[in-house]
Amino acid sequence: MFRHFLGQPVECAGPSGQGSAGGHDLNYYSKCMLGGVIACGLTHTAVCPLDIVKCNMQANYTKYKSMKSSYQALVAESGGYSWMKLGWLPTLIGYSLQGFAKFGFYEIFKDVYGGVVGNLFGQDKTVTFRSVIWASASASAEFFADMLLCPFEAVKVRIQTSPKGTFPETFVPGWNKIKSTEGMNGFYKGIAPLWGRQIPYTIMKFVVFEKVVAIIFEDILKCKRDDCSKSFNLLMTFLSGYIAGVVCAVVSHPADSLFTAYNKKKTEGAFMEEIKKIYAEMPPGGLWKGLVARIFMIGTLTGLQWWIYDSWKTACGLKPTGS
Repeated sequence: MFRHFLGQPVECAGPSGQGSAGGHDLNYYSKCMLGGVIACGLTHTAVCPLDIVKCNMQANYTKYKSMKSSYQALVAESGGYSWMKLGWLPTLIGYSLQGFAKFGFYEIFKDVYGGVVGNLFGQDKTVTFRSVIWASASASAEFFADMLLCPFEAVKVRIQTSPKGTFPETFVPGWNKIKSTEGMNGFYKGIAPLWGRQIPYTIMKFVVFEKVVAIIFEDILKCKRDDCSKSFNLLMTFLSGYIAGVVCAVVSHPADSLFTAYNKKKTEGAFMEEIKKIYAEMPPGGLWKGLVARIFMIGTLTGLQWWIYDSWKTACGLKPTGS
């Protein structure tokens, strides 16, 4: 049985995994973890071609100046559309692992932090401070999720942005090359900018989503999610997820640009010195290169992730997020 830090029980699980104290059991968390694997792994792999265009615009900003010209250049260089599958396997593995921790640990931390607030200030304060609970839970979950993602993201970026012939184009040879030439540092040198990109992104992803859901049902419709049909709930899930995704893209884009450029090159100096050097080499507005592509990609991707995740939860007999 899971317990809060102050020793109070989180759950007395019923059939749906919902505990009497508002927490959940291991069965519930495991289903959420699997839902995160499906939601993140499939969606990120599906938008891999758009990610390749975006990454090349960020890493090779003097060559790839717009979405259209970048797409045309990639087609011309590869002699067709073979470039569209570059990095799909590390994307699938890395983001499946990230989704496992992002969604699963979020549910755990949300219950833990909610329990701590309830025990310290009273159960009514969990509603008052729910935005703080959502932000804290999502940041904590993403911290661990990025540690799982980082090695695979490093390989993916190298595969997708390295000039042809300078780096392997498939996962295992790419992994082995980084391991043999740079060691573990090659896989985890980008963890700080990854946290800088992903933690603000994930806070927005979860807090804005939960907030929009609350506004829709509490303020506009003035009803509970349980009172609405499954199809309507999932439609609102996608809408809320898409809005959250647009906010995420804007908030995290500068860090994403730095992360892509940092992972692309073989670095030798201290982290902050390398980041300053990369920033100095960028043209005016370089941090915002590829933003339109990323808004489209992240908005659609986040909306679909939430829709898949809540569809999975509903199929498992659990309530959709924000109920």
